[in-house]
Amino acid sequence: MATNPIPRFPDGFLWGVSTSAHQIEGAATERGRSVWDAFTDLPGRVKDGSTAAVACDHYHRYREDVALMADLGVDAYRFSVSWPRVDSPGGLDFYDRLVDELCAAGVRPVPTLFHWDLPVDLDWLERDTASRFAAYVSVVADRLGDRVGTWITLNEPAEHTLLGHALGAHAPGKELLFDALPVAHHQLLAHGLAVRALRASGATDIGIANSHAPVRPASDEPADREAAEFYDVLLNRLFADPLLLGRYPEGIGELMPGDVAADLEIIAEPLDWYGMNYYAPARVGAPQGAGTEFGGLTLPAGLPFSVREIEGRPVTDFGWPVVPEGLTELLTGFRARYGARLPPVMITENGCSYDGLDDQDRIAYLDGHVRALHEALAAGVDVRGYFVWSLLDNFEWAEGYARRFGLVHVDFTTQKRTPKASYAWYRDVLRAQR
Repeated sequence: MATNPIPRFPDGFLWGVSTSAHQIEGAATERGRSVWDAFTDLPGRVKDGSTAAVACDHYHRYREDVALMADLGVDAYRFSVSWPRVDSPGGLDFYDRLVDELCAAGVRPVPTLFHWDLPVDLDWLERDTASRFAAYVSVVADRLGDRVGTWITLNEPAEHTLLGHALGAHAPGKELLFDALPVAHHQLLAHGLAVRALRASGATDIGIANSHAPVRPASDEPADREAAEFYDVLLNRLFADPLLLGRYPEGIGELMPGDVAADLEIIAEPLDWYGMNYYAPARVGAPQGAGTEFGGLTLPAGLPFSVREIEGRPVTDFGWPVVPEGLTELLTGFRARYGARLPPVMITENGCSYDGLDDQDRIAYLDGHVRALHEALAAGVDVRGYFVWSLLDNFEWAEGYARRFGLVHVDFTTQKRTPKASYAWYRDVLRAQR
């Protein structure tokens, strides 16, 4: 790990931490059920058999967690609002209390309005879900908008589409492969309708949190390059082109449902900033048949690509390669691709899974990625903020509690919070930036 100080970021640069409702709140009996509750009820869907019924019990311990943020010195807290909780009697009261606590601590609340916990009676395959989402967003904005200035509509629609609806590894557990494309379209439509709803409430600082990664071909062979280009469309351009250019990549629009041209006018509502979640690049080649592994999944046969190992790199406990310069590559690549159509950028998630309180590997990971982010700034990319994933160890979706991404260790039996070495490192970085 480098020992020289982190370079100076511009004044006003936003430093934060991120979480999501389903992963930390608990209090499952005090809200409606989501597709994730139904998914975790099924044997074998979560690797350790756990659920998020209690998780970090943030619902009852939010004051302690806000105090940790205040001590850390972050400018902002990116959390998510649980749609099933808002749909329950008194559900918005919790977010009232949380936002008040954050404001009192001098931490900017940055709510994400959808982070995968869809009410169990709704389905993204249905167009009406987009309209239902916009109505829910209006309710939240009317209640919290006097204290919340910065909003995020959706988190990672790519993963929710691919893992939840194409491959079945996440909730709702559907295995539709390319028949999942309407899910992508309806989420994007929901985003556009949500932007309109937020604007109607007076919001002036709106973004989205899309997951992106630079895609590298496994070799210069034409088959590998073609596969990598397709994967880039699937992971990056399918979700960025409609938002930033007002059109789908060639050949995709005709596969989408409804009046696509009219929907794209809604989807492409102007954003104040564009959020990117980055963890690692992807190395992609021609298909290799059944049994190909991807992110711990065994991919089905018939896909027009295979995801290959990035060799010669350390990996996290999740098995993800550590490639800090991939963040610079991603940001400069987006600027080259979208030019003036790319709004200012915020890194809405970046982090890693490692065990232990003396988590030097996490410190090295974050140190490298913050430096890579500064290199992108030096190259002229307009980046306005950086959020570490995550404040707390939490329920890591289909992995259960086996993966620890937090700056703060959580004992899930006692709920004791213990700041890790990386917490102290990040606090020192933030103090030096003031």
